[in-house]
Amino acid sequence: MKNLLEKTFKLTENKTTIRKELLAGLITFLTMSYILIVNPSILSTTGMDKDALFTATALATIFATLMMALYAKLPIAQAPGMGLNAFFAFTICGVMGYSWQFALTAVFIEGIIFILLTFFNVRELIVKSIPKVLKDAIPVGIGLFITLIGLKNAGIVVSSPATLVALGDFSQHSVWIAFLGLIVTAVLFVRNINGSILIGIVVATIFGIILGDVTLPDSSIISTPPSIAPIFAQFEWDHILSFNMLVVVFTLLFVNLFDTVGTLIGVVSKAGLADEDGNFPQMKKALFSDALGTTVGSILGTSTITAYVESASGVASGGRTGLTSVSTAMMFILALFFAPLFLMVPAAATSPALIIVGLFMISSVAKINFSDMSEGLPAFLTIVFMPFTYSIAEGIVFGMLSFAFIKVCAGKYKDVSATVYVIAILFLLKIILDASHIMSNAAG
Repeated sequence: MKNLLEKTFKLTENKTTIRKELLAGLITFLTMSYILIVNPSILSTTGMDKDALFTATALATIFATLMMALYAKLPIAQAPGMGLNAFFAFTICGVMGYSWQFALTAVFIEGIIFILLTFFNVRELIVKSIPKVLKDAIPVGIGLFITLIGLKNAGIVVSSPATLVALGDFSQHSVWIAFLGLIVTAVLFVRNINGSILIGIVVATIFGIILGDVTLPDSSIISTPPSIAPIFAQFEWDHILSFNMLVVVFTLLFVNLFDTVGTLIGVVSKAGLADEDGNFPQMKKALFSDALGTTVGSILGTSTITAYVESASGVASGGRTGLTSVSTAMMFILALFFAPLFLMVPAAATSPALIIVGLFMISSVAKINFSDMSEGLPAFLTIVFMPFTYSIAEGIVFGMLSFAFIKVCAGKYKDVSATVYVIAILFLLKIILDASHIMSNAAG
């Protein structure tokens, strides 16, 4: 078995071990396992069966992550995307008033289009056309973004009507659970203790049990996964040629493409698997894994699949190959049958992992030449728009737009590739379509 894993994932060549990979996969699982709770909760507001959604979420995550592991051989997990599931539930089914079957059909069509775009290298061309300065900025923005997620999950940072964000309530146990985990993790890192992130999560969870915030599973910790029959392949073809279907599919394509691209570039760069321009040889395979994951996910009955930024926690723990993703997928398989045990870990206990990873990811900011306004400002906008809009995709949108506009207006149009011009125009159209849709809803 050891020789097979070595041959398949080239562990020695990637300077890693089976133990490191398996541990990294477990950590990635722990930092993203919340999706098993959150995704069914959001999508069930459309009328979908919540129990079936739990199983569909797990199965889609397992399939897509194994695709990334065995085909692309990258330490990146995939699952139904946050933000994309909200668009599915609250925009398509809520504001637009369509059924969840219509929304699933849109996701299926998006997946098929992505498979075609990947096959003809269109997605890979787009990724490679992203300017190097933005590829350096993307990990920084993602680092700040996932740090914000960690702080928010712990209640350290909360929303405020007056100031948008504010310091949380320090009387809440979740704050102290997160701080204890953060201190333990940091001290273990300083002492070069392997598995420090996982140990920090375990210590924080135990502290949560002591405080009474974490409930231990009862005797029935093993259960049969609920059936996905109520939502399996429930497509609706009546409106596939409508303008609204076009808008919905385009929006899904847009957000998924750049969320996935941003995550891939950020995580792969931090793993040291990308070249100096931010490109990596498995790019096409990674994008194909994402496209096929989305297509299969829609058949199973869940929203768009995307690469998960939480994969950076596994990379930070030493994950370098697809074996990390295999480990993560195995944990999701176990979660199907041991859900009470795995899901007892509170969000506050996984927050320190996200904060620590955020620290690691901002290091590439040193590569950016901020003295050149034509590159410094687009990089800055890429960085700040990610946490401030709560979207990796929006950071890339405004980074790319500002890069194209400033370069052209400054007479440096040769620095802008033809692909970037096309992408900038598409971004403008997307913004205009979004604005017109909002105005029409307001008028209605």
